[in-house]
Amino acid sequence: MLASIAIFVALLALVVAFLTYLRVRPTAEGELPADVLGLRKEVAALRKEAAGALRHLAVVRYDAFEEMGGRLSWSLALLDDAGDGVVLTSIRGRNEARTYTKSVTSWRSDQELSPEETEAITHAKP
Repeated sequence: MLASIAIFVALLALVVAFLTYLRVRPTAEGELPADVLGLRKEVAALRKEAAGALRHLAVVRYDAFEEMGGRLSWSLALLDDAGDGVVLTSIRGRNEARTYTKSVTSWRSDQELSPEETEAITHAKP
């Protein structure tokens, strides 16, 4: 009887030790930590990394010339959280298309923007 109790206690200790190991084991690269503080640090790092991503975008399509229909011209704003990025514009004519790029800093550009480019930046703002 005493031997049975000893075996039971030993098995129980083994289970508790294994569960503790699973909860506090060091994480390998790419694995998520099991504790809340570690998860908060991971989320903060991801947010910091994502702040520089071009996450805010908007497209404005329009007819650049009266003789052209179908709204084949467009302006595309690609901006990060700080409003830094670019505005790409493609103006489609009857025989050619021209593409322009203008830099944007803090939701504004040093270069003169067309009304469509300004509208694209405005739509891209969160």
